[in-house]
Amino acid sequence: MDNSSIDKQIKEIEEEIFNTQKNKATEHHIGKLKAKIARLREESEKRKSKEAKGKGFNIKKSGDATIGLIGFPSIGKSTLLNQLTDADSRVGTYDFTTLNVIPGMMKYKGANIQVLDLPGLITDAYKGKGRGREILSAVRNVDLILIMIDAQHKDHLKYIKEELYKAGLRLNQKKPDVNIKKTGQGGINVNSTTKLTHLSENTIKSISSEYITNADIILREDITEDQLIDAFCKNRIYVSALVIINKNDLLKKNELIKRINEIKNEGWKVISISASKNIGLDELKRSIFVELEIIRIFMKPVGKKPDFTEPLIMKKRQTVEDACRKLHKDFKRKFRYAQVWGNSAKYPGQKVGLHHTLEDKDILMIIILR
Repeated sequence: MDNSSIDKQIKEIEEEIFNTQKNKATEHHIGKLKAKIARLREESEKRKSKEAKGKGFNIKKSGDATIGLIGFPSIGKSTLLNQLTDADSRVGTYDFTTLNVIPGMMKYKGANIQVLDLPGLITDAYKGKGRGREILSAVRNVDLILIMIDAQHKDHLKYIKEELYKAGLRLNQKKPDVNIKKTGQGGINVNSTTKLTHLSENTIKSISSEYITNADIILREDITEDQLIDAFCKNRIYVSALVIINKNDLLKKNELIKRINEIKNEGWKVISISASKNIGLDELKRSIFVELEIIRIFMKPVGKKPDFTEPLIMKKRQTVEDACRKLHKDFKRKFRYAQVWGNSAKYPGQKVGLHHTLEDKDILMIIILR
């Protein structure tokens, strides 16, 4: 089956879903149809990825984390990149000024954060329009997405969210807590550790049958049919996202507050800025730092004072073992113990092992075998 046949089949199934009245009697059938669409899209994506192999953007990740700037053309991404980083991205008032990915490095609180200015997204980007496939492929590899919209065009957020969703990106979501274990026989067996309010056992089995014949399935949270489908799909990416409202100087204060609250009420984290007038950029930098869950660890050499000038950049919930890996490949093998001063220590200079979880601004001294 070629891609045009797959697209045609998807459209026919979408029409069937639209024309099917949703009720208790039909919910398992609709769930199965949705699963079929997801499976076909995944198959189409694999085919298109093979066809486009070698045509994507050549991006080398660097720094302590990478964020992607995404939005419609001429929204101000290049201007923002130039304000945040040392990049020199071409700026214009017409569409498609940026035709390639422009990287820059934002330095903040000791961290080097790579910022990618991606070409403007357009409707049906997930189908490959306007280099959409390459753009969305690049977005799948970032640690944080910044969705940039015009203060006067809130509707852009809806379209961008839809494009990212259809491309398999799940923003500000966690991977569904579903355990799927294939078996050789016995059909599909469903168990749950919590009360399910969105799915019946019949619906779960209907959706699952699109992917497997025999399996034991355990659901550990009250998920929806879309989340169950995601649990079967291999191309889902779960990533944090912030919404940036640009050109906030074009709205009156009460209009801007209303716009911000509307977007927040939809579950988004929102920052309001004017990239061209350098308004709100300090708050944006702070928010990026927080969303990336970066922590700074100050290393203390034995017998010397801590180095507060160049922190070791790590992520929340990382341990002394992770710090050893970042510092030197032999540190873990020669590790004896460590001492910690700061928020994670019960008392100053606490003696800890490899599994001790570090916190922001901790001072760490590692003792190794000589």
